Amino acid sequence: MSVWARPPKRKREQPSLSREQIVATAIELLDAEGIEALSMRKLGVRLGVAAASMYTHVASKDELVELVVDEVYGEVTLPDPGSWRAEATRFARDLRSVFLRHPWIGSLLGEAGVAYLGPNVLRLSESALALFEDAGFSLDDADLAWNTVMAFVVGRATSEAAWLTTLKRSGQSEQEWKDRLWPAAEQAVQDHPRLKKLYAAQRDHEPDKINDADFERGLDCVLDGLTTRLP
Repeated sequence: MSVWARPPKRKREQPSLSREQIVATAIELLDAEGIEALSMRKLGVRLGVAAASMYTHVASKDELVELVVDEVYGEVTLPDPGSWRAEATRFARDLRSVFLRHPWIGSLLGEAGVAYLGPNVLRLSESALALFEDAGFSLDDADLAWNTVMAFVVGRATSEAAWLTTLKRSGQSEQEWKDRLWPAAEQAVQDHPRLKKLYAAQRDHEPDKINDADFERGLDCVLDGLTTRLP
């Protein structure tokens, strides 16, 4: 069962504890310690309650994951009516920043069940569909446009977030990692002329600026392609 597919349980215990408090604390735990730290026992310790006390509000860890994912999507600013391309760009940048702020989120998407039924995801989807439909897309093409932008941003941001998590565990900055790895990388591509040329061109670029620039270029390609679907 999904948390969105069952009525909430009657609140008989822990009147001082709420579902919102459980979800907010779970996000704090994930931000501080990463995906491996998420358990009902650890969450109970952080809240100062027995794990069993939380089951009045959240029936299982699977339900908690659905709630956490929907809460994170609630941090994304809804698209406003107006220029569809400008609003889609702003939305994409905002979604990316949310994923990088919570780098564990990509690891939970596959476990989130029917997360698309969460209230925040529904509001976000409805606003996006309205934006694309008002621009002239049919409803089917608006759905395609919305899912295409989402797929690009989620895929790109999840990869970036995974990389940032690896760096955090290593205790190094991105520039320090690059400086240590670069000689081996250059040696590895000696027999691959295109990669060798590409690596040489990127040698002195700051990693975070490359990430930002590549995101913007990729997003432009996606939006250029969607423009061809307009009547």
